Amino acid sequence: MQKYFIQTKPFVLPTTDNKLIEEHFGKVSIDVGDYSFAHMIAPPHWSEPYQTPEFDEITYIISGRKKFEVDGNEIILSKGESICVKKSARVRYSNPFDEKCEYVSVCIPAFTMERVKREL
Repeated sequence: MQKYFIQTKPFVLPTTDNKLIEEHFGKVSIDVGDYSFAHMIAPPHWSEPYQTPEFDEITYIISGRKKFEVDGNEIILSKGESICVKKSARVRYSNPFDEKCEYVSVCIPAFTMERVKREL
């Protein structure tokens, strides 16, 4: 059994909002373990619906800024900052700013559409 995995072609998740999601490790790319690691770029003025995920999500900002609305609290992170949003928190992610936001996220257990629990 191989004891390591090298990812050279991450899976690009299709989106309809111009957000780039490259999953390097996770359920839709290389299914190793029950976690996911993704590189993302949120375009200016991007947002997604509220969700109450069944996973912890750690986000590290590479460039730009990202807005987090967590259980009624508004948090804005910038380059070099990180956050861990615990599972079952009601959260909304957005980039209401005029510049793109580049970041990486780790989800434990792994992100899946069934676990994200997005509101309609």
